[in-house]
Amino acid sequence: MGYCLDNIRLGCNFVNMMKRQTYEAIWKKLEKYKQMVFISGPRQAGKTTFSKMIGEQYANSLYFNWDITDEKKKVIENPFFYEHVQLKDDSKPLIILDELHKYPDWKNYLKGIYDRDKENYKFIVSGSGRLKVFQKGGDSLAGRYLLFYLWPFTLAEIAGRSTSMEDFIENPLQIPEENHESLEIWETLEMCSGFPDPFVEGEASFYNIWSNTYKKQMLREDIRDWAALKNAEQVELLFSLLPSKVGSPLSMASISRDIQASFDSVKKWIGLMEHFFMVFRIPPWVPKISRAITKENKLYLFDYAGIESSASKFENMIALELWRAVTNWNNLGLGDYTLHYLRNREKEEVDFLLARNNQPQLLIEAKLSDGNPSKSLIKFQNILNVPAVQLVNKKGICKKISNQKNQLLIINASRWLTILP
Repeated sequence: MGYCLDNIRLGCNFVNMMKRQTYEAIWKKLEKYKQMVFISGPRQAGKTTFSKMIGEQYANSLYFNWDITDEKKKVIENPFFYEHVQLKDDSKPLIILDELHKYPDWKNYLKGIYDRDKENYKFIVSGSGRLKVFQKGGDSLAGRYLLFYLWPFTLAEIAGRSTSMEDFIENPLQIPEENHESLEIWETLEMCSGFPDPFVEGEASFYNIWSNTYKKQMLREDIRDWAALKNAEQVELLFSLLPSKVGSPLSMASISRDIQASFDSVKKWIGLMEHFFMVFRIPPWVPKISRAITKENKLYLFDYAGIESSASKFENMIALELWRAVTNWNNLGLGDYTLHYLRNREKEEVDFLLARNNQPQLLIEAKLSDGNPSKSLIKFQNILNVPAVQLVNKKGICKKISNQKNQLLIINASRWLTILP
């Protein structure tokens, strides 16, 4: 895929350059089914832009946004307002309902229009909160929707080389050609995160302004208002501590002592941050790992560029690349993929393990600049007998090392990630 970082920094039309083909492939997979398609993900990750882009591919489409006052009136006055869309031909219209989950009766509304019009219209429902949260209620939309997530930009999405899933699983240790373009993209992600607005600007100063505004909006508006929180200051204090916790098993008991809040409150607040896509967590891998005991999850940020520790930021960037891959593979129906980490009683650890159907597939270690193989990576590879990759944040490193009957690849992250489907 062509890519011009200088043009992006000059403010060219990013939408025309980057069609988000990874997610378009998921859409094309799901649109052939009768169910509504829910698109969820972090605020400002590009869901609205993506939905409108899909709408442009339809001869007949209608975009609706609950945040616009005049749009709200349409639903209240006529639940089937979309019937008035001006048709260009006889093809099925696409109705895009953005942020509809803010409508108090949105679940019943969607059930009503779907049950009546599923044969006549195709529906996209997009929103920043987890749209599947309603599953905890008594009026589930089960069977009426298919859900996928749209994440901030990752290197594999922007500079990916269209590696097939079959080729990747068969040989995850393949070595792509070095590419200066992918290194530039990686450095911009490192400085500005993968959220479209700061990434397109490509300036650290703009990222700082954007990130501060973004965090305040999420913590003081979305989370506080949605959960009716009375301890907003403690929640902000909690979030300010999380960048220093990236890459380590997260002890909620320790954090509760640090901010003088109850364990249950900390657990609830972190759950809310996960609910609104400020953070994501990965669990430890437990089956068949001798002496593996920890049950604490590791936590990572979607907005990672402000993490002070270079090593923690690098690991967070790798985590998001893998998280994007795993969720996309599941959305495409390619299998039941999960992401974990490994840690034993001796505190030997491997940062990431990719599993499919509860079977380990690949070990991945993130080392900032160490070109020597991690002893823990070698040990766990010998236990699991799966391929292993050690990713470094230093160009010019690429070598394969034999580990008994296995091989271990040590390579620059911005190089290897281009083959991640």
